[in-house]
Amino acid sequence: MRILTRYVAKAYLRMLGLCLGSFVTIYLVVDFMEKIGRFTRTGASWKYLALFFITKIPEMINDSAPLAVLMATLLTLGAFSLSSELTAMRSCGVSLVRISAPILAISVLMSLVVLMLGEFVIPKSYSQRLYIQEVLIQKKSPSMYFRQHNIWYREGETVLRASLFEPSQNQLKGVTLWEIQPKTGLPLRRADASMGQLGERGWSFTEVTVRDFRDGEVVQTRKYPALALPLKLKPADLKVLGKYSDSMTLRQLNSYCKKIQAGGYDATRYITQFHSRISLPFGCAVMAFLGIPFALRGGRSSGIAFGVGLSIAVGFLYVITNSVIISVGQVGLLPPMVAAWATNFIFLAAGGWLALTIDN
Repeated sequence: MRILTRYVAKAYLRMLGLCLGSFVTIYLVVDFMEKIGRFTRTGASWKYLALFFITKIPEMINDSAPLAVLMATLLTLGAFSLSSELTAMRSCGVSLVRISAPILAISVLMSLVVLMLGEFVIPKSYSQRLYIQEVLIQKKSPSMYFRQHNIWYREGETVLRASLFEPSQNQLKGVTLWEIQPKTGLPLRRADASMGQLGERGWSFTEVTVRDFRDGEVVQTRKYPALALPLKLKPADLKVLGKYSDSMTLRQLNSYCKKIQAGGYDATRYITQFHSRISLPFGCAVMAFLGIPFALRGGRSSGIAFGVGLSIAVGFLYVITNSVIISVGQVGLLPPMVAAWATNFIFLAAGGWLALTIDN
């Protein structure tokens, strides 16, 4: 690595760390002031309150990263312009591409870090934070974590209905299972059980009555004291989470989409969320690519106030545009992949146009 590349990279990393730390700190303070009054009224321990805000830090980093990258890009190049370092570099024959290369490389690396954070850290921290808030702070019963009454579940050509789920014992009560024909939807078999128990080998049902159908009429009835039936239902499938996609990894979310589609339901909303979980981290690289020509066009006027003001304005525009397009994709007016990546391509195109207007 050459001296100039190291110098630009170190300056950019310092500014990126400062910007990201500032945004996370502001985020923490605002969130703390908003929630602390409501939480303290429950009489919760300060240990649990501290754990709640600590487990929220990965989400704060994930949300703040694109804006921090944009602001760091504008402030770093703006500082180079104010100190005439940028002029000195260019007078020595160094191209703007070479000056910008370390910034773009670090922004791409930041995108990958945010992507890994959303895949391996945030799903776990989100579930932990929700448990801390609902159970340890607000002192709700752990059973409220689950959908417990009038449960419907479809798995291929099998439809399950249960009147009650006991999460502490992994038990379903008042269970009815239908096996239906794929084309006509008519029942082939119905099994009624008083209880289903999840064990190491799967679901085992007790006091089972099985009825076979032909042309809508019962042709045979059998009773079993216990019967194991092939069912892939897991307790996690019955969890009730507010932002369900945030509590899953990409692999789990993709599997969930396939499960919804296999059940004959529209999974457009979750497919759009799946693609947006991949596209949003690369907003960091897009923000750097957009910020470089903005900073270079500003010249010596690209000071701190310019960098902060412009990054907040562009970041706000990015968030609004992305939210609108994602919402359009979730209702099916745009293909999920197009809706997820459209904002990045729009801002990438804007950055490319600005780059073409700069003299190299």
